[in-house]
Amino acid sequence: YNSFILAFKLVKDRTKNVETEVIQELEKNRKKLEKELDHKDQEIEKLKEILESIRSNNQNTGPKNNRKKKNVIVGSKVETHVELKKHQKTPEQKKFLKEAILRNDFLKKLSEEQINEMIDYLQRSLPQNDIFIKEGTNGDRLYILESGELDVTQGSTYLTTMKAGSVFGELAILYNCKRTATVTAKTPTKIWMLERSVFQNIMMRTTNTKRTEIADALRKVPILKQISNSKLGKITDALEEDTFHQGEYIIREGESGETFYIILEGEVDVTTQSKEYSDSTEEPSLAETFIRTLRKGDYFGEKALRSESGIRGANVIAKSTVVRCRTLDKKPFLQLIGNLADKDCTLLDLPQKRLRHSFEGITLNDFEFVGVLGVGGFGRVELVRFRDKPNQNFALKCMKKTHIVETKQEEHIYSEKRIMRDSDCPFIVQLHRTFKNDRYVYMLMEACLGGELWSKLRDDGYFDDSRARFYTACVVEALEYMHLRGIVYRDLKPENLLLDSRGYVKIVDFGFAKTISHGERTWTFCGTPEYVAPEVILNKGHDIAVDYWALGILIFEMLTGNPPFNSSDAMKTYRMALKGIDAIEWPLKIRKTVQNLIRRLCRENPAERIGNLKEGIKEIRNHRWFAGFHWEGLRKGELKAPYIPEITDASDLRNFDRFEREDEVVEKEFSGWDKDF
Repeated sequence: YNSFILAFKLVKDRTKNVETEVIQELEKNRKKLEKELDHKDQEIEKLKEILESIRSNNQNTGPKNNRKKKNVIVGSKVETHVELKKHQKTPEQKKFLKEAILRNDFLKKLSEEQINEMIDYLQRSLPQNDIFIKEGTNGDRLYILESGELDVTQGSTYLTTMKAGSVFGELAILYNCKRTATVTAKTPTKIWMLERSVFQNIMMRTTNTKRTEIADALRKVPILKQISNSKLGKITDALEEDTFHQGEYIIREGESGETFYIILEGEVDVTTQSKEYSDSTEEPSLAETFIRTLRKGDYFGEKALRSESGIRGANVIAKSTVVRCRTLDKKPFLQLIGNLADKDCTLLDLPQKRLRHSFEGITLNDFEFVGVLGVGGFGRVELVRFRDKPNQNFALKCMKKTHIVETKQEEHIYSEKRIMRDSDCPFIVQLHRTFKNDRYVYMLMEACLGGELWSKLRDDGYFDDSRARFYTACVVEALEYMHLRGIVYRDLKPENLLLDSRGYVKIVDFGFAKTISHGERTWTFCGTPEYVAPEVILNKGHDIAVDYWALGILIFEMLTGNPPFNSSDAMKTYRMALKGIDAIEWPLKIRKTVQNLIRRLCRENPAERIGNLKEGIKEIRNHRWFAGFHWEGLRKGELKAPYIPEITDASDLRNFDRFEREDEVVEKEFSGWDKDF
């Protein structure tokens, strides 16, 4: 009987072991299949993006009349007086929301702190008649589906069904836009939502707080005390984050080091080693002597930033379970800052504006209409000339006051006037004077009858290296002029570049340009989706470095006919940009030399972009793509352009698309915002 019981137990144990092994094997296979499915999903998404890019490119490289200009994003100023209210959630809900956010290609790029704050401020959303989003309406909210199912339709066409964990409506938290689809509850649902104003305030507050903390810590470092705000801002952007664990040696005494550290979280112990002798032995032993403990906001390793060899004079050991530090290596520091004694350029050092011909006393009645140069949502641009001097022509930009007020662009229009009025650069279209009446505000500008660079690119398909290089050089000259005066342009693209009679490029349309102080950032989301830099997309605040990103995109578009990040869906375009320039397929027609320049202009970190380093824009001029280029001849207007437009007289409109002057009824506007225009 005992033998039987023993045998039964053995069989039972063996069966149990077999069951365990089978379960483990099944679990292993399940994980393997899930991993394969995730990989396949990633491949599918990648193929979708490639297909979308090909479709967009095919649309843009089709017949002349089929290729459309890029859409402009008109951003509004961030509302800073917004009441922020946190909403309670269970730990399980927080975990679920975080996982959903981290699966989203756009939101996962945010910092840990920003994601956690987003989760805190998400609130419940209740649909109206089971409709969460209606196609064609303006949106200002992002949604996360916690449970249930939602149907997505466009017109009468069913697109897809969203399930728990889906994030939708991301574009609406970046700027005001119309919804492209309708989202309706298919089953009972639970949904969380976040308003744009709340999201923008989270991004601005967390970024500014972090930058202020780091700047305060940097100011404590003796060698950085007298550094300018501009240089300090560049150092702040260049810092990277490292994590260390308890007991880990961050720095070892006697070793050479080239890294500087600021503590973000945790504590570290500073120790030195000394020799101790005992009576029993002649050989000394090494003893570690405690010096002090450093905490959040403290720094160490600052000698590494100096040009001399930095031999570490002490040990620095992680004391806390986790220590987080911001770090900066000597090489990028020297690339960014160079000699700490170098003097920053001020406006007093710059050439002063030359006196121009006065247009005082001239009225709109002194001009006669010649033709329409272009049209847009703002109004139109007309070619006009003096009635008594038909050979003297001008471009008259006519902007509807009602449109300006409706889109809240009053501040941008004033900024455009100030910047153009005060600019005196041969690569920037001149503004002569402004006018206004009950319906329009007007800008009387220099006329460039060579047409838009975009039109030439559309007609030719793409430019060769020589032509693209010449146009890029013209833009570089304009950017240097603006950046030295603290002007960030923010809307560089072929549509905003005009050719004059010599074939030289001039920048026009300063509606998004803004003057900022050195080291300052601005937050308005504006520009053109294909040209918007990552820091604008992620609401990190931005400065002149966005223009260098856009310059890289411009060079790519001139050489290929299309920008590298290109989709009919703006959100897909932004996702492509966030994946970076290194993730794209490079056409064979782009040579390695210029490819290197584009890559260096389009670095994700603004502090790493060529043009934004210690040598400034000079480093772009010295790039090997410009080897042998006659910069001085360009500045003097002596260098022959690779293409000279055909222009017979001051009324020749052949280089512009044909537009009719429509007699539309424009409402009067009397709010008075333009009293000083």
